[in-house]
Amino acid sequence: MKKLFILFIFLLACNLRSYSQIIFENGYFINENNQKINCLIENQDWKNNPTGFNYKLDSNQNILTADIKTIKEFGVNGQSKFVRALVKIDRSTKKIETMSREKNPEFNDEKLFLKVLIEGNATLYLYDDGNLRSFFYKNNDSEIKQLVYKMYLVGNYSIAKNNYFREQLFIDFKCETISQKEYENLAYEKKALEKFFIKYNKCNDPNFVSNETKKKKDLFNLTIRPRLNSTSFSTNNSMSNTFDIKFDLNTNVSLGLETEFIFSFNKNKWSIIVEPTYQYYKTEKTKESSVYLGGEVIGKVDYKSIELPIGLRHYFFLNDGFKIFANASFVFDFSSQSKIKFTRNDGSEANSLDIKSDIGFGIGAGCKLKDKYSLEFRYLTGRNLLSNYVTWKSSFATASLILGYSFF
Repeated sequence: MKKLFILFIFLLACNLRSYSQIIFENGYFINENNQKINCLIENQDWKNNPTGFNYKLDSNQNILTADIKTIKEFGVNGQSKFVRALVKIDRSTKKIETMSREKNPEFNDEKLFLKVLIEGNATLYLYDDGNLRSFFYKNNDSEIKQLVYKMYLVGNYSIAKNNYFREQLFIDFKCETISQKEYENLAYEKKALEKFFIKYNKCNDPNFVSNETKKKKDLFNLTIRPRLNSTSFSTNNSMSNTFDIKFDLNTNVSLGLETEFIFSFNKNKWSIIVEPTYQYYKTEKTKESSVYLGGEVIGKVDYKSIELPIGLRHYFFLNDGFKIFANASFVFDFSSQSKIKFTRNDGSEANSLDIKSDIGFGIGAGCKLKDKYSLEFRYLTGRNLLSNYVTWKSSFATASLILGYSFF
């Protein structure tokens, strides 16, 4: 099983480049000469605002690159739109150790691609760059301005907030259907600001239709995962080689329930996985020994636990219904009434050890069909089950073939 897993990982690595591409989708860009060019854009579902993008003029041509120096606007049809703008932006940090003591924004002139969130008489833009998330706005044909929200230090590390964005909106976007309280309580958050801009645009134009993308994304999966395990186990004692035993390879079955939380950016390619799994391992091995009368020592393992892998998964899309993935996890283990016993040939006990596992590590790769059915090869590296004992070591390693069915 382990050799098969290693072979699978090798073949996957050899073909990774051909599998890892993000699909080119219908889009457009506007160049410096105000020409609108329809094309296919590599849709990376950008978490952070891009400074450029890859595109093809048609599906059979080579990949080309465009950047902010030559492009005024680009978009993926029905999904996203970015416009180039020279704006004043305040990059003040929210980290207390480097936070400014200045209340007012400290602007710098920068040329950026801003993401259009709501477009109308009142247009809302987003700029996201790692830890910095800023919103910009435009009223009809006015210049694009940042909505000012700033955290700053006062006195002995007391944090205050400059919420001037509320006053900006009150001055520039007055409407009889928006109450004073709504301006005063408005949060500097994407959903809250989008809701406000939609309401204002509908106030000015009852026929206004938001350009928000309504595409539903499945961001949560619950999967039942039975598996076939091939497990190796060995013990070692630094004081006596009598207890150095390599147990025979053991095959058993176990059952896990995987919860997957998918990140909404980068085309849903990344997710966090948590998978409590019940496993039961029982085996014994007889070893010749000159120490005990009868010439043998028998090692017996009775080990049951809940393994808890917590890790990160990355998908590679092949088409709409099929994708492959790779993941890596830290494996926590919670054992119950589990022991390793060594007995003499006459049945008397030579040693009895309680099992307490170290944290392990797992890697896996597999495929998923129609977001329902999955197959994964996974290898859990050898972990020590005798972490409570100074002179004892052990290695418990498992290669698994895992089937999956996502029912939620």
